[in-house]
Amino acid sequence: MYRDETNEKIIKFLRNDSRESFVEMGKKLMISESAVRRRVKNLVKNGIIKRFTIEVGERDATSAIVLISVDSTIDTTKVSSKLTKLDGVKTIYEITGQYDISVIISAPNIADINQSIDGLRKIPGVIDTNTVIILKTIT
Repeated sequence: MYRDETNEKIIKFLRNDSRESFVEMGKKLMISESAVRRRVKNLVKNGIIKRFTIEVGERDATSAIVLISVDSTIDTTKVSSKLTKLDGVKTIYEITGQYDISVIISAPNIADINQSIDGLRKIPGVIDTNTVIILKTIT
C-alpha cells in the first residue's frame, strides 16, 4: 500500500491518541469519516499498522536506561530473551556499538530499579552494564 501524506498524518494522529475518532481526523484532514475509516482499514490490512495498544502512565515512576555488554561467546538473543522475564523491564533493544543491548526499566522507585539491575547483572553472558536514570521525558 502506498503511504501518502494523508496516511502519514492518520498514523501520527493514532500515535498521539488512538481514541481520536475518524470524524475528528477527517475534519482535520478535510476528508470524510468513511475515507479515514477506509484508509485505516487498508493500513491494517497491509501491515503498516500492526496493532492498536495503550500505554499505561506510571505516575511518579522512575525509569532508567541500562546499556549491557554481552560476552562474545553467548548469543545476544538468549540474553534478551531472559531479560523479558525481569520485573520492570519495559523495552529491550539489541543495538550496535560499544554495548549489545539497551533496556528501558521502569519502577516505582530507585530501590526497585536497583533490584531489576541486580537481576539483569546475574543473567549468564552479561559482562558489563552502564545505567542512566531518566530525569525527564520530553515528547
